[in-house]
Amino acid sequence: MMERVLEKRNKQQRRRARRGYWSRHWVLYMMLLPTIIFLLIFSYFPMINIFIAFTQNNVMRPVWELDFVGLDNFRQAFQLQPFRDALRNTIMFSMLDLIIGFPPPIFLAILLNEIKLPKFKKVTQTITYMPFFLSWVIVGGLATTLFSTNTGAVNNLIVNMGGEPIPFIESPNHWIITNVLLSIWRSVGWNTIIYLAAITSISPEMYEAAEIDGASRIRKMWHITLPGIRPTIITLFILTLGGILGADLARFMSLSNSLVRSVSVVIPVFVYEWGLQSMQFALAGAIGIFQSIFGMTLLLSGNWFVKKLGGNGFW
Repeated sequence: MMERVLEKRNKQQRRRARRGYWSRHWVLYMMLLPTIIFLLIFSYFPMINIFIAFTQNNVMRPVWELDFVGLDNFRQAFQLQPFRDALRNTIMFSMLDLIIGFPPPIFLAILLNEIKLPKFKKVTQTITYMPFFLSWVIVGGLATTLFSTNTGAVNNLIVNMGGEPIPFIESPNHWIITNVLLSIWRSVGWNTIIYLAAITSISPEMYEAAEIDGASRIRKMWHITLPGIRPTIITLFILTLGGILGADLARFMSLSNSLVRSVSVVIPVFVYEWGLQSMQFALAGAIGIFQSIFGMTLLLSGNWFVKKLGGNGFW
């Protein structure tokens, strides 16, 4: 009998606690409601059309009336040589962006943090992150103006100095290097902001203690600054791994030309050409699912690997 009374009392207490919680925080949930509705309408409801990847392509019929074909669209995608070439190019550029483009923001953030002149630091930071606000269409126009073999300003300078013009954007090998360097130039300053914000969370007392112990600036950077921003580095590294197959369509469409098509067609460009221009929606849907599964696998694998090395991981 006593147990029933206690159980009933506990239920009443929990009920009062829930009522008190909702009476205090219902405004916050009402503020979240528009965001939840937006995500349901524009992010989750359209996912019903994922089913099109497993059906026969027919733009004249609704999705629920299409014939189910299983994994045929996936097999067709991997049998297409253009798709295999696009997959190769996407992985190549993603690895180059990861290996070459990931470290510069970290180094730049550490260097900016070491600058003692506030005005010079602000000017330098502003100059480095301003290119991020330029669209890839503008960057593509600048690349043509500067690096064209016949009329580019850089090649004109090289020729006037007695050298041979370099096909920066006409030769596939040169175009790969130009593309990666332009991507780094455009994004390095913006990514630096994230690391600078992480550096500001490091206690100044640690630097003061290291200075008292006679540590040089390089020692302080290596033993205090880098370990202090390591969680941020790990988080961004894992997120970068998850986006290996998610190349930027605008980047490759703006910088591409017919002479470098063998290396400039990545998966988003392939999906645009085959899925939208050729109206192969089922094939494009299958490729989209493949990208999502591959990215999720890399994300989980990267998180597992980081935790195995002793890091905190992403979750």
